[in-house]
Parts: sequence; structure tokens; C-alpha cells
Amino acid sequence: MHAPVSWLRELADVPADATGADIAAALVKVGLEEEGLSGGDIRGPIVVGRVLSVEPEPQKNGKTINWCTVDVGDHGQRVTEGKAQEIVCGAHNFGVGDLVVCVLPGGVLPGGFEISARKTYGHVSNGMICSALELGLGEDHDGIIVLSQLLGPEAAEDLTPGDDAIELLGLADEVVEVNVTPDRGYCFSMRGIGREYALSTGGTFRDPADLDVASANDEGYAVSVTDGAPVDGVPGCDRYVARIVRGVDTNAASPQWMTKRLTQLGMRPISLAVDVTNYVMMLLGQPLHAFDLSTLSGGVGTRRARPGEKLTTLDDVARVLDPQDLLIVDGNDRPLAIAGVMGGESSEVTSSTTDVLIEAAHFDPISVARSSRRHKLTTEASKRFERGVDPAVAAAAAQLAVDLLVTHGGGTADPGVTDVDQRPSREAFTFDTTLPTRYVGLDYPHDEVVGTLRAIGCEVTDDGSGDDDVRGRTVSVLPPSWRPDLATGPDLVEEVARVRGYDQIPSVLPTPKAGHGLTHGQRVRRVVATTLAQQGLVEVLTYPFVAPTLFDSLGYAPQDVRRRTEQLVNPLSDELPLLRTSVLDTLLEALRRNVARGQRDVAVYELGLVTIGRDEPSNAPVPGIEVKPDDETLARIRAAVPDQPRHVAMAAAGDAERGGPWGPARKVDASDAVSWTLSVGRALGLDLVVSATERAPWHPGRVAEIALEDGTVVGYAGELHPKVTSTLDLPARTVAAELDVDVLVAATGVPLQASELSTYPPAHTDVALVVAEAVPAAHVEQALRAGAGDRLESVQLFDIYRGEQVGEGRKSLAYRLTFRAAERTLTTDEVSSLRDAAVASAAERTGAVQR
Repeated sequence: MHAPVSWLRELADVPADATGADIAAALVKVGLEEEGLSGGDIRGPIVVGRVLSVEPEPQKNGKTINWCTVDVGDHGQRVTEGKAQEIVCGAHNFGVGDLVVCVLPGGVLPGGFEISARKTYGHVSNGMICSALELGLGEDHDGIIVLSQLLGPEAAEDLTPGDDAIELLGLADEVVEVNVTPDRGYCFSMRGIGREYALSTGGTFRDPADLDVASANDEGYAVSVTDGAPVDGVPGCDRYVARIVRGVDTNAASPQWMTKRLTQLGMRPISLAVDVTNYVMMLLGQPLHAFDLSTLSGGVGTRRARPGEKLTTLDDVARVLDPQDLLIVDGNDRPLAIAGVMGGESSEVTSSTTDVLIEAAHFDPISVARSSRRHKLTTEASKRFERGVDPAVAAAAAQLAVDLLVTHGGGTADPGVTDVDQRPSREAFTFDTTLPTRYVGLDYPHDEVVGTLRAIGCEVTDDGSGDDDVRGRTVSVLPPSWRPDLATGPDLVEEVARVRGYDQIPSVLPTPKAGHGLTHGQRVRRVVATTLAQQGLVEVLTYPFVAPTLFDSLGYAPQDVRRRTEQLVNPLSDELPLLRTSVLDTLLEALRRNVARGQRDVAVYELGLVTIGRDEPSNAPVPGIEVKPDDETLARIRAAVPDQPRHVAMAAAGDAERGGPWGPARKVDASDAVSWTLSVGRALGLDLVVSATERAPWHPGRVAEIALEDGTVVGYAGELHPKVTSTLDLPARTVAAELDVDVLVAATGVPLQASELSTYPPAHTDVALVVAEAVPAAHVEQALRAGAGDRLESVQLFDIYRGEQVGEGRKSLAYRLTFRAAERTLTTDEVSSLRDAAVASAAERTGAVQR
């Protein structure tokens, strides 16, 4: 929103010596964002010029320039010597006889850009013909300014070459540009900017909407406001003011002060009727629309569009309407406009129009925003309606537009005034005035809080009721009509804080409370992530969404519980509507993508949630947003949420160790995946048990079950099935593992007690045990540990033998047992006794026979 300083002075008490920077700083103080400053740094000579000749000259680079002669009058004898000036111009939207804006040598444009006579394209150009962008009047730089188009033909007739363009266009006036946030829609007007400036400085605000407004009567134009299908239950229009001005000369020139202000605001003057509606909108923030009364059929009204209905809007585009579009229609139910967005060409005010109907209405912000986005049509009106327009200003805006058309267009206002007012009643709410102090941390006295709320326009009822120690802390607050965003106590807290100044709030780091820190689960997850990173794996994050066909690709059996999934109601992709039941479901795709992009050796891991599908569909209630749900509703919502345990998955392909002068490369294999899981267990102080098993998507002969000592399954590790790697386009011999982190968290819930280190020497002894091929080595190790007792320090499998000496279907497992006592050196007999006890336990539990 642009705010000319000269216009702002009419609405608020601005010191005579205040600059645009001072005004911008005052607005920033109350929370508005400064976007930029323009004007004030322009110096002449900048004059009106009349084009006398235009000679196009094609250039070698394909561009065509115009070699022009321009009459700039007698302005600046030392500069022009009273002669027409020769100027090079690259624009082509003007011709001989047009009045343009010329900056002559010595003039300074915005940004300190000084103009001088210089040679270009083989000519000496004595100045420049200016565009709106070069003068800081807007963003248009496709062509230069033609004054008859900018000011209107009649206004341009009064101009003569050499007139001062700085005064004509208000270029010396500084303009403050403010970025209006979505919650401050009332600042999309000079009325809102003026109010905020007065609030910041403590000065007086003069409300331009404080007019003598004609009262509604039965003689007004017929208006029917209906809404058969309100959006989200909110009517599309709750107020509609209609006024008629007859006998308007729509060809009359808009007053120069009005065109000047519109130009300063970045708008192009068009015609009297359009300029008046734009001027009122920029002043009060209320969009208006002018209809040619002769094109209407006995009345106007609102309704929703019908399927397939069309409307040609003012931009000459035939638009297919949506049933949620709110329309303005005439008495014959003919569409006239998309409410709050753009009018239709059938009722447009033209040069032949004499009677004008002025519409000032209040439309639902959501309805307007949806229509604007649906039709990709953003207008000045839609930008204001979708942010919230003051519904109380509609009558004043219509009155001001009528007065301007009467004064400058020679029209006569109809005595009839229509004001269909269906606005819901506004209700006050209770506010605790200690809330700002408690939320912000500064001391905001009761009187300051009440004074601030009244300053921003709230009606505050403070009866001072209550106990003596809390007297007056609770007040009743009714927010102003132009602030629909003020609905709760925290909204008012923000207002109190911004009016005193955000810069008054110190930057203080919060002091953490004693005893708080990472939970046990968080510490476990960090240990898991750190351990895998130390093993050389790289952490990745994937979206937890999968396709229904993935489970077939992974080889899951039809009855596999991992096929039981939860489906998203509104998935990001229709091809991925399900939540994953395993982290490998999405991690393998990340591995494939990295390999496909040239990374031959890849090892990745991910910590994330999986979703366990339910047998029965969710029956979770959907509460409203008006109040916090009660405990019973919250309990039902939580009960309807499926279990989401946290897993960690690993996957790798390519070389585990790269080759070089030190030796050949080593491919990653199933033992690497098992090793990663055991490393995680050791880092957490757990002795994980590894045993052979079968489970998709792993190779039946190369997959291990990872479990706790009590038999609780933690996860699986091994090499993926060849069919899986082929179907998913993964490298052959890809390995993977997945562990349930929640099981690890539960298993490490009791802190480990460190054992005392012994300074006595260890005793080593080896045993070779023959067992059946089907007996896992891990079971034999468990049996040895159970029989050896507390003095067994470690068990290490160092050899596996299969052959004639042990017989078919059997294998020999060689273990090294290490014993150590804390208080003395063990004797040979004691070590032998402990070894024999371990062998006996293995024989009893696994059928092992010592070789």
C-alpha cells in the first residue's frame, strides 16, 4: 500500500518537518513493514514535452530506436536555449503530437540518477522521455507516459510544453510504501494507514468516513440478497448499499488532484466513474462498483452461480463459473459480476452512460478468496475483501462516491437509499488485563492496557468489579468493526505489545528448569544414530508414503501383517496413498535412487515411524474449533490413532571396503548388516542374539533374526531376496536390516551397573563342539555362557568346520572361552572345571559333543 505524505497529513497530525523515513519508522513501530520510499529525491528540469517528430532507426542488434524532436517550451534557457530538443527513445507507444514527460540534462530521477546529454546510437540525446517506472510512479516500463492517457484528454488540453511535470504529477511528494500483512487488511487504505500513524505518534486521527450519510429509505433501488449455498455456512454477502446518481457526464475529466493521488498510488486514471470508485477504495478501503443503470433490469441481487454458467468480465475473458462463485445479478437473474472480484462487461459504465448505480457491499472473505484463486484473477478489490473489509463503512463509501460524481460529473443524487444490512451482531468477550504482563514478560499496568485497547478502536467496559487485590483486572472488550482478526485474549495481547513497541521487549534467553533434558528414548535414538554413522552409514529421510503394489514387490505373503495398512484421506500423490509399515518400504527406494544417479557404493540408514494398521476403521470424532475438546473426546481421538512404533532401517550395496594398493575390494554382504545391528546393541549395553530364520524380503538362507536374551525379537538383518532386488531395480546382493527402536528403548530402561575391572590375568581355553547343522551357533554360545558362570568374561566363535570328521548333517564350532576372577589368579584346575561345566551345559541344551 502506497501512502503519499501529503495525503497522510490530511488524516493525521504529521509534523511539518517529518520526512518519509520518519513516517515509515513510526509505522514500523506499530508493526507495519516498510517496503520502500519514493519521491522527494527528484529534481528538475522535468517538464511536459510535445513530440514534434519521430524517426524510427533500426539497429544492428535487431532493436529499433526512435530519433525524436520534442518541444519542451522555454523552460531552462540555459539548458534548451528555447529550442526543441533531440532525444533518443526506445519506446514505441507514442506518436507525433503526444504530450510526454521529459527530463532534461541536469535533472535527477529517483535513486539519484542524474541525467546529462550523452551520445547514444549515433546521436546526442539531450535528455530522456520517461516511463512510469523511471519516475517512481509504478512498475510499468513497457512504454513511456503519454499524458493524455494518464490524465485524460480534457486535462491534457490545458497543458503546454515546458510546464513543470514535478508539480503536475506530484513527483516531489514522498510516498511511503507499506507491506500489509494478511491480518491487517484495514491498512489497505489511507484511512487505515492514517489511523496507525496517529496510534504510533499519539496524534489526532481525522476519520474520512465521518460523513453525513443519507439514511436508508423505501425509495431506493430494489436489492435482493440471497445465498442458496453459503461457503462453510457463512453467507456470501451480509450488507449491500445501493445509490443512484442520474445525469452524470461520464466523459467529464477527473479532477487533477484525484488523478495525481491515484498516480501516486500506482493506479492509472481511466474515467471519472472508475477514478471515483478507485479513489474511494484507496481512501476508505471499501471497494465499490459502478453499474450502467440503463443495462439493469429493475433490481440487483446476489446468488451463487449455476453449473456451466458463464460471464464475460471486464478484462474481456469469458469465464466458466463455479457453483461456489457468488454473483451479482440484475432483476432478470442475469449475471453482472463476480462479487468482490471483477464486474462484467455487459453493465460496464461507458462514455454513453448517464445514470450510474453505485454498489458498496460487504462480501465473505473466504468466498472472495476462493473465487479469485479459482479464476486466477487478483484485483485491488479482491485483495481487500479477502483480508477483511470494514462492513460499517459501506454507507459512507457510497455517500462519498455519490458526492464526488455530483460535484465533478454534474449528476443528481436520487433520494432513494438502499441498505440491506444482514450483519450478525458483534459480541464482546471477557479479557484479563494481566494477560499482556504474563505473556510478554513486561509490566503492562491495567490503565495502559485499557487505554491501548480503546486507542485501537475497541469498546472497553471496565466496571472495576472483583476483590480489592484484583479489582479492575477483568474487562469486557468489543473489537472495532474493521478488526475481524481480534477474537481472543492473545490477539489483544499482541495489540498491547505492538502499540508500546516490540523494541521494548528485551531479548532474554529462557532459563531451563532443573531436571529437564533428553528423555531416555531420545538418548537411545541418538546412540543408535551415532553408532550407525560411525559404522560409515549416511542418514536419510524419506516420505512415509507407499503404493499398494509395493508389498507384492517385497514378497510379503498374503496373510503378512505388514500388509495391514492405513490409507490417507488426502494423499500428496494418488499413487502413494498408504502409510508404510516398515522403514525399508521407503529406504530401499532412496538406495535405488542414489545408485541410479551414479553412487555405486551406498550405505544409508533412517530412523522413523511406521504405522501398524488396525482391523477396524477409525471412529475418531471430529470436534469443532470453537472450544477445546473435553477429556472424553480427546481420549477417543487418541484411541483412534493407530500404533506408530519407531524403527531404524539400514541398507547397503556395492563395496564395503574399497580396493587399492593395500588389497582387493570387499563387497558388502549379509554379515555387514548383522554386524551393524550388533554394534547398535553393544552401544546400548545389550547382548543381542543372532539366529537363522526366514522372512521376506530377505534371502531365505542369508537372513538372521536379532533378538534380546529373553527371546524378544528386535529385528532382522541379511541379504535381500534376488527377486526383490530384481523387481525393485536394486543392485544384486543388496543387504538390509531393520530394528524396532521402541523395543531397544524398553530393554535399556534400567541403567547398567558398571562392573569392577580386574587386574588379574585372564585364562584362555578353547573347545570344539559338534552339533547338528540346524542348531544356531548363537544357541550354543548361550548354553556355554549359562554353564560357565560369572567368571566367564567372553566367548568368541573363531572356526566352523564341516566335513568327514564330523559326519554329514553336522558341524564343528570352535569357541575361545576367556575366564577371569576379580580377586585372584585362577588356577588351571579351576579353569578346566569351569570349561567342563560350560561344555556340559551345551551338551544338555543343544546336544553338543566335544571333539
